[in-house]
Amino acid sequence: MKQDLSDYRKSYEKSELLEENCVENPIEMFRNWFVEVEQSETVAEVNAMTLSTIGLDGFPKSRVVLLKKYTYEGFIFYSNYNSEKGNAIAENPAVCISFFWPAMERQIIIKGNVEKIAENLSDGYFESRPRGSQLGALVSNQSAVIPSREYLEQQLKELETAYEGKDIARPSHWGGYIVKPKEMEFWQGRANRLHDRIRYQLQSDYSWKMDRLAP
Repeated sequence: MKQDLSDYRKSYEKSELLEENCVENPIEMFRNWFVEVEQSETVAEVNAMTLSTIGLDGFPKSRVVLLKKYTYEGFIFYSNYNSEKGNAIAENPAVCISFFWPAMERQIIIKGNVEKIAENLSDGYFESRPRGSQLGALVSNQSAVIPSREYLEQQLKELETAYEGKDIARPSHWGGYIVKPKEMEFWQGRANRLHDRIRYQLQSDYSWKMDRLAP
């Protein structure tokens, strides 16, 4: 089986990214773009990001996770520490996260090191989650092989009964990570594939160096 996709074409002409419109700190640049995309109401989950890690098998793997907070320090998401991604992070904390907002013809690629956030911060976020999501964190032994969907649903029913009328504490194997960026690249689609690419690199004095890259 084969399918030729060589005729797929899209012209990118919605915006531009010029140096005079960039700010010194890429986190502020991220915020500006994030807010613009959010206000455009063209993306269902503007906080959906692709997280890439190097697995224990030596292969890179990417999956979509949800950004839950960003600060000048970095980008925070939550997951199961014992999952495939959690084990990959424990072995190699160098990761890449990226955002693609096709309606705005924009992409942001962020390379950095990831580490767990403080337990009290994970506790606070877990308490804010819907009860079903809290139970889901207890039910799912993420990335493990399971016999069936029915098995998972039965486990959930049993936990719903066990925790009826009770508060649900955050399990120790679940919590937050923060990606602390070392490099951030902003990509704006342009006509004729001559896209704008502006890269920020963190310097030893914690300032950011900005360069334009060839498309």
